[in-house]
Amino acid sequence: MMPIRFGTSGWRDIIADTFTFTNVRLVTRAIAEYLLDEATHQPQVVVGYDTRFLSEAFAAEAAAVLAAHGIRVWLTDRDAPTPVIAYEVTRLGAAGGLNITASHNPPEYNGLKFSGPTGGPVLPTVTDRIEKRVQELRVQPETPYPPLAELEAKGLVVRIDPRPAYLNRLRELVDFKAIAAAHLKVAVDLLYGTAKGYLDEILLEAGCDVQTLHESRNPAFGGLTPDPSEVNLRELTAVVRSSGCHLGLATDGDADRYGIIDRDGRFIEPNYILALLLRHLINTRGWRMGVARSVATSHLVDAVARPQAVPVYETKVGFKYLGELITQEKVALCGEESAGLTIRGHVPEKDGILAALLVTEMVAMAGGHSIQRLLDALYAEVGSTIYASRLNLHLTREQQVRLADRLKDLPTRVAGLAVVEVNRLDGTKLLLEDGSWFLVRSSGTEPVVRLYLDAHSEAQIEELTAAARAFLNA
Repeated sequence: MMPIRFGTSGWRDIIADTFTFTNVRLVTRAIAEYLLDEATHQPQVVVGYDTRFLSEAFAAEAAAVLAAHGIRVWLTDRDAPTPVIAYEVTRLGAAGGLNITASHNPPEYNGLKFSGPTGGPVLPTVTDRIEKRVQELRVQPETPYPPLAELEAKGLVVRIDPRPAYLNRLRELVDFKAIAAAHLKVAVDLLYGTAKGYLDEILLEAGCDVQTLHESRNPAFGGLTPDPSEVNLRELTAVVRSSGCHLGLATDGDADRYGIIDRDGRFIEPNYILALLLRHLINTRGWRMGVARSVATSHLVDAVARPQAVPVYETKVGFKYLGELITQEKVALCGEESAGLTIRGHVPEKDGILAALLVTEMVAMAGGHSIQRLLDALYAEVGSTIYASRLNLHLTREQQVRLADRLKDLPTRVAGLAVVEVNRLDGTKLLLEDGSWFLVRSSGTEPVVRLYLDAHSEAQIEELTAAARAFLNA
């Protein structure tokens, strides 16, 4: 029997294969025991779920297990975004949050995210304990639990609507007056996910002309993956172009990631959005306390931070590491190339709704100009163009075996440039003499090597990609 493992953002598996009611109850019991071990009084947990197949039923089972162990459960009354659950954890002073979601993964997957009292993902020291306890529980007879209705009647499970409080928090974080003054026309692709009634409605409230796509519930996600990537936002791109929108905005299945389409239909990589928003927050709020990015994220953010004397923190891949810096109040903004972002004063968890609204605010304050125009201005300010790229290399078994040896014997030059530093924080990152770099990082779940690059031109991206492929023999 395959062990249950927590990845960079929770436990995810295929529905009816490993992600079953039995396993959800096992994992939830292990979480309940962990919370009770750590508690000095009765713990409270917020439980939510996304729009996937059976998510509300899995959430009901999890709520019943927690409540049967004497834990007070706040169960959302509808599907809810991950950042909303995170905020509700902090607002209620709960011991944590349990969310049934597989985020942007294909529709056959579901998952379970466990967050701590800060609202952010728990660290591996916690998930390691939970994994170990699950393995111990698997060999024991399963404990029967009372029906959810009985636990609700006892007041151990209470249904909540977290939407009003979260939207109020957004009103404090985002300049909606500036958005309203710009009279923007915006297309919003909800990708059949949880952001319905959040991103679309608050933009309408702000006076935007909003055209909404894929707002219904569809557990098959229209035959696509609920990931706001360029390939999945083709319909949004077409709407932005045909309707003359200033902006296209999207969120993934649980609304913790974002996708941005410029007014000409161009997809804007999250690497560039992170740098642009840092510049925007420095200029509009005077925030200079620090910025954090993962090791796989473009150094364009460093180029913005450097002349402003803003410290840059680099972390391993996984938002839990970035969120820790928000909790410690070391940074005003943190983000990653995979479209995760949050800011100071908010939860230490990815928030795609907030990110989309901050981009809208930035465009509004720029008089509705294109994001590309803002990016060109940024390049002019930092005195350099930086292009970012990411691709997955599928390796044969033979190539996988050779990979570890190759990464021990690194080249001293790549594409004619000297290697000036090797960073092994998470994967192997080669920094070159002109500031370009590439990172090789193996996936923990599939025979894939992820290749991340920064370069000064699209031609150099291609050159570095070819050199990296040759080195890896992939």
